[in-house]
Amino acid sequence: MPLPMPPEVERLFWGDNLKELSWQKHKKYIIQTILDKGNEKAVNWLFQRVEKSEIKSQLNHYLLSPKSRNFWEIWL
Repeated sequence: MPLPMPPEVERLFWGDNLKELSWQKHKKYIIQTILDKGNEKAVNWLFQRVEKSEIKSQLNHYLLSPKSRNFWEIWL
């Protein structure tokens, strides 16, 4: 089942088939993409779906740019 996303989140996945993107199968990919490239609205959408503490505990497992990783290490 496709994951319903607002436009500010959908735009981050421009190279993906949104009909095949599912939270259950692609949760890590969705999280790391939003953390790395998302704006405030996209991040707020993410935090409605996953606890900040879960993201913090998994931060080292996400493929993020050094700048994004540094930001999230400080912010979380």
